[in-house]
Amino acid sequence: MLRALCLALTLVLGLTLPARSQSGSEPLAAVVARHAEAIAKPSRQTIGPVIDALAASGDPMTAAFLQAWEAKHLGQRKSDGAFFLLTPDPAGFALTALDGTPAGTAAKADIAELKPNAGVRGLISTALVQFTLSDPDPATRTAALDSIAKDPTAESLAPLRAAIDGEPDPALKARKIRLERLLTLQFDPDHAARIAAIDGFGSDLGLDVRAALSPLVATRRLAATAAPAGANIARELRLGRDLTRTEAYDLLTAAGLAPERLSLEDQRAALAAHIVAGRTGGIPLAELADQDARDRAYSALEASGTVPPAATADEVAAALAAHRFYDVYSEPDAAVTAAAAAALDRIGLKVGAMQAADLGLDALSLASIYFLAAIGLAITFGVMGVINMAHGEFITLGAYTGYVVQLFVPDLTLSILIALPLAFAVTFAAGVAMERLVIRHLYKRPLETLLATFGISIAIQQVLKNIFGTQARPLTAPAWLDGALSVNDVVSISTIRVAIFGLAVLFLGFFIWLMRRTRLGLEVRAVTQNPAMAASMGINPDRINMLTFGIGSGIAGIAGVAIGLFAKVTSDLGSDYIVQSFMTVVVGGVGSIWGTLAGASMIGALQKVIEFLNPSNTLAAQTYMILFIILFIQVRPRGIIALRGRAAGD
Repeated sequence: MLRALCLALTLVLGLTLPARSQSGSEPLAAVVARHAEAIAKPSRQTIGPVIDALAASGDPMTAAFLQAWEAKHLGQRKSDGAFFLLTPDPAGFALTALDGTPAGTAAKADIAELKPNAGVRGLISTALVQFTLSDPDPATRTAALDSIAKDPTAESLAPLRAAIDGEPDPALKARKIRLERLLTLQFDPDHAARIAAIDGFGSDLGLDVRAALSPLVATRRLAATAAPAGANIARELRLGRDLTRTEAYDLLTAAGLAPERLSLEDQRAALAAHIVAGRTGGIPLAELADQDARDRAYSALEASGTVPPAATADEVAAALAAHRFYDVYSEPDAAVTAAAAAALDRIGLKVGAMQAADLGLDALSLASIYFLAAIGLAITFGVMGVINMAHGEFITLGAYTGYVVQLFVPDLTLSILIALPLAFAVTFAAGVAMERLVIRHLYKRPLETLLATFGISIAIQQVLKNIFGTQARPLTAPAWLDGALSVNDVVSISTIRVAIFGLAVLFLGFFIWLMRRTRLGLEVRAVTQNPAMAASMGINPDRINMLTFGIGSGIAGIAGVAIGLFAKVTSDLGSDYIVQSFMTVVVGGVGSIWGTLAGASMIGALQKVIEFLNPSNTLAAQTYMILFIILFIQVRPRGIIALRGRAAGD
């Protein structure tokens, strides 16, 4: 059934392909009849002209014929030698004539099935490329280009070139031109064409371009008594500078230009094994204390065939002095390697710039995460002066709130829209409760506040473990947040990090609006500057402290939802961000939202640069970052943006 379906599709393809308009086209049956013997008994050495004649026939059934032949669905009737496309049938085979019309059925005994070998099928497959590259269906042409790009061969170059001019789709045409350049620089025998193809890429950053150019400048090491004639030499190597004497001699032995080196242990063992009448190799044993005498003795044994050939120290030195060593390009044409090297240099400069841009995007992304995690702390610690070690657990509460919402709301986009305000409400309430029950009794007592909030953080972690367990819980991002925004093969950033950056900017604007444009912000600033004076003006400092602490905690909950979309939601999620949050607030400047932004930017950039320089050890990167921050605080203890006025003195 499957073979029948394949043959049916083959016939449809053949019948739908437009006939060529060349004046020299002829029916497929005539071409097949002229080459009947070669088709019946094909070989890789003789079938090439036959396939070329079939491909050039212009008959719309040619593609179907070639596909059937490649799939071993072609047969020859024994009685008259006629060729047919075969489909399995209860009676044997259903026959299709070369003009596409049904030709009845035949018993298997009456048909000789043609089964070309792998070499012939490869030539047929190559001939079919020109049909698929010019197929009316864009999807078929795209699939053909994908196939060539995945497995480029020299045989695909000519049909690819022939299919460029007639391509109606601009995007596919551009892709064909690009792929033709790639194949040209790899397989075209014309060196000028290869150089033109290399120059045509300019500073294209594609991985496929770099993969095609790199072999052109690859080198192999060669040892010879003189510069090899006709070789494309990259450089001559100098002993002691470009390669060690050991490496050089290993190169000689690998090339069969010198015997293996003789070690002192092997030499002593060989001499001891061939002592005859107080001599070995004709040298008296009394004289073998000298290394030169031992070398002469071994050489004598070597000349007599008693021991295998091996090089003594003097022979090693002589062999090295007699040979020269080179790095030789695998590509024989010097102009091609020069063009490839220049292209790789251009690409390298652009890749370096793009890597710097990509590193900057990564740093910006990390900074936005740190800022989002620290903005709530900037309120509770920076504005109120409360050291809240449970701030990380408010982030965790927000993340778990998002997870619980998704259990009841399967629509991921809707669940996130519900989770954000709900996480704010949950952590706002938790923050208010914490301020009313604990914090309000510990103002102006920072050590007790630190210890109390640290205990609360441990308690919250344990409660979350009891409720949700220790395994990570999924907080799934909507489909529109999947993937990444890619500029090229080097620069890209995940969509979810772009969304977090946007959320960070949104909360920066919210905080500025809250503190500068609302009555609550005015009262918060008044209580921060002078609580007694604010109270005398009718402001309730206890109420303002409660609301401020609640807002800071609520923002931490929203940050938890955002962080949970790309991090593992566990009970200790917040502990991964509490240290960075405090560092962000302290380095930026306590009490300044702009300082928090500057601190997040500096820490994010610093961490990414250190990780780039030392990618294999993230723990060391964090250690270096902390050391740098300690030194920075020594130089600028008030942070990047220090407060001015009375609050700064507090």
